[in-house]
Amino acid sequence: MIRQHFGLTKDPFIIDDQATLLPHQQRHFDILKVHSQQGGFCLIIGEPGTGKTVLKNHLIHHDLKNWITPVINRSLHTWRNILRLLCQAFDLESDGADHKCEARLIAEARHLNTKGKLVIPIIDDAHLIPIEALRKLRLLLEDFPKNHNLILIGQPLLNTTLQLRPNQDLKTRITYSAKLEALTAPDLTTYIHNQLERVGLPHTAFTDAATNLITRSAEGTLRAVKNLCIGSMIEAVRDRTKTIDLPQVNTVLLQPHWRHNQSNEPTEPVLIPPRNLPPKS
Repeated sequence: MIRQHFGLTKDPFIIDDQATLLPHQQRHFDILKVHSQQGGFCLIIGEPGTGKTVLKNHLIHHDLKNWITPVINRSLHTWRNILRLLCQAFDLESDGADHKCEARLIAEARHLNTKGKLVIPIIDDAHLIPIEALRKLRLLLEDFPKNHNLILIGQPLLNTTLQLRPNQDLKTRITYSAKLEALTAPDLTTYIHNQLERVGLPHTAFTDAATNLITRSAEGTLRAVKNLCIGSMIEAVRDRTKTIDLPQVNTVLLQPHWRHNQSNEPTEPVLIPPRNLPPKS
């Protein structure tokens, strides 16, 4: 609908490997490339919507010839399941006992090393991974050649977990860590303009007033900007206009999930009293 109305050949505001990195993302990307050549254990954290997925996609598609980047997006699993997800990511057989899966992964890593490949496993939403599973993963990677770089991407809770004393064996192996902070209004405006250029629309497709309202309402997150822009473009289709202005953005912001009313929040936690169970006979 949006493509037809605006005469586009590409979908606007999508997250893929062709999205232009913002300066702070590019800086982290360049550093991660160096660590991937040296071998390491890297940590990228940030609140939801701050651009971690964009950075991950660029890592995955950076060098398809020389970089092997198996990705685990479903991290809320036991070690047994994570091990099999890793095998699947490497296109290896995942049946059999755990030690057989581990042996296949180690053999594959050594085979790739002889071919000059870099192995860069990426675990997304790593704050959800059980700490014992992460510890076993670290032990598995000890048997990999030094041609690998494990990249953990998650929310700040992951760093909090690694700071705990029992997890010092993991923390001391981190070679690089970075936090993607909430973005400034100029950064978000640059993101909007980059996306418009990508699909062949002029910057004026969004008026300055509309752009300013979107960047103020997004609270520093790329995901919120993306959703607001797409929603506003849908409203422009409904209004039969090709210029997104305040009426279209405000229509989106009237949706309940954009309206945060603190008066609706309880001042105290809501406690549910226990049920009165009948006495045992």
